[in-house]
Amino acid sequence: MAPANVGRKCRHGAILKVLATNICGSDQHMVRGRTTAPEGLVLGHEITGEVVERGPDVEFVQVGDIVSVPFNIACGRCRNCKERQTGICLNVNPGRPGGAYGYVDMGGWVGGQAEYVMVPYADFNVLPFPDRDQAREKLLDLTMLSDIFPTGYHGVVSSGAGVGSSVYIAGAGPVGLAAAAAAQLLGAGSVIVGDLNTDRLAQARSFGCETVDLTQGTLEDQIAEILGVPEVDAAVDAVGFEARAHTREGEEAPATVLNSLMTVTRAGGALGIPGLYVTEDPGSSDDEARVGTLKVRLGLGWAKSHRFTTGQCPVMKYHRGLMQAILHDRVQIAKAVNATVLSLEDAPRGYAEFDKGASHKYVLDPHGALEGVKPL
Repeated sequence: MAPANVGRKCRHGAILKVLATNICGSDQHMVRGRTTAPEGLVLGHEITGEVVERGPDVEFVQVGDIVSVPFNIACGRCRNCKERQTGICLNVNPGRPGGAYGYVDMGGWVGGQAEYVMVPYADFNVLPFPDRDQAREKLLDLTMLSDIFPTGYHGVVSSGAGVGSSVYIAGAGPVGLAAAAAAQLLGAGSVIVGDLNTDRLAQARSFGCETVDLTQGTLEDQIAEILGVPEVDAAVDAVGFEARAHTREGEEAPATVLNSLMTVTRAGGALGIPGLYVTEDPGSSDDEARVGTLKVRLGLGWAKSHRFTTGQCPVMKYHRGLMQAILHDRVQIAKAVNATVLSLEDAPRGYAEFDKGASHKYVLDPHGALEGVKPL
């Protein structure tokens, strides 16, 4: 816990009964020992729940509301929050801009892979669903609003993709699949997903994506086979710092994705980079990567006039619109990411299977709220 946050009063907070809380790839980095996360940290920044108690300064959120909780913790008062940059709130983390639940160096806020969780600045932070019964019915899809759906969407929007665009998404994990679904929602003409994992590529094809198996030849050649040219209009990095070389052996090469995206993105295009990069990676075999220094071909990106957008997704910028897309059946996000429900007690199995490359988005169900709930 950040020392300045110890004993901090949260009269503005609400306590939620957790109805769904998801395992994220960012959690997996910590479990693998690839961050400086301390032992005993309660994980979980993807939270959907029911308000069961509220602090005396909470005015608008009501007990009984079913709400989505952005993984960004934001005060709603600082300059960045007022400019819709809630991923880098200046008041919730004494260490640096930006806070999150159950995450290393993000202020020490307790995570939501638990039965209950406290949400600070509740009036500002939570997104109440308009109808309790509808929220319960669509809970498996709505739980994706706390992180991966807005994060994938942010990556695609940041890449400049739109109607008719060709988009390449590096990584067919849950965020990459969410980005692919977002690209389709935005009207992209061709959505191509690349990975080393054949099961995850099959999941991408299940909802209409083209795929590239990065063990089967160069990325440029495989894109050319699909599009007729070896480049795309826009690209998204949904992999991050644990990237691997595009070979059968797949040895770690943390700058691989960034460099490959600059290679295949057209001149004047953009890269959306929601994939996580860290300032410290104690588990890396590369001395420079241990302190977040990567061998990125910035000269290539400069020569092609690329634009780059990095950092946490400001979830609040997108989550209400994406909620409406789910409620009005415009997107099937739980199916796209292969949402799979586990009990809270089964979380270790979910982490182990996810670590082995299982093509699932594991959703934990602490109170049985997801019994009988199916993807849209």
